[in-house]
Amino acid sequence: MRLAGKVALISGGARGMGAAEAKMFAREGAQVVIGDVLESEGRAVEAEVAAKGGKAAFVRLDVALAEQRFGKLNVLVNNAGISAVGRVEDTTLEAWQRVMEVNATGVFLGSKAAIPAMRRAGGGSIVNISSQLGLVGTDITSPMYPASKGAVRLLTKVTAIQYAKEGIRANSVHPGPIVTPMTEKRRADPATYQLMVSRIPLGRYGEPEEVAYAVLYLASDESAFVTGSELVIDGGWTAQ
Repeated sequence: MRLAGKVALISGGARGMGAAEAKMFAREGAQVVIGDVLESEGRAVEAEVAAKGGKAAFVRLDVALAEQRFGKLNVLVNNAGISAVGRVEDTTLEAWQRVMEVNATGVFLGSKAAIPAMRRAGGGSIVNISSQLGLVGTDITSPMYPASKGAVRLLTKVTAIQYAKEGIRANSVHPGPIVTPMTEKRRADPATYQLMVSRIPLGRYGEPEEVAYAVLYLASDESAFVTGSELVIDGGWTAQ
């Protein structure tokens, strides 16, 4: 098992990519804390993991629970995020701040809280979920979503450099369009769906498990010499 003996906290772990990561981590031997504001969905993931013999606990985004419940914290996946659409001139300050708070400030606060616990554990791995739109611009999203995801990319690199000597690694993952509840509305519109797929060389949306495998690699000791890096899983979007 690739995460045997490790304790992992996954923010936004109640559905979509976060839920896929939580289930995969549990299958690979981790004790998983599922952090989210979606309590019923989070409890359902917790129950599914337990039914298959894994160990998981749902909590409303509390890093301290990992140490209290399982004795340590080895892995943090900052997965929680929200999206938006709109042009720069039509975007309100309130809308800008909301997306930045969740997508960028949330990653900062999660990392800030987890680092002391990882230090006590002798090291750890922080995996920040950014986006392919944290690397390139586009005309079909909001100004704040790429800005927030670009901030995650560079925050990851600073974290990696500052804590490398303490054995705490930090890397970012950059998914392209993925089949999740966040993309459901846009996928349901035929014109929007075709537009999105036309920009993906592999010609389809990705699946949550395809991202989870990348996160698993970065969380595991297999990536012990990887820090400050970005792993892109976008079907070729940014290769163009």
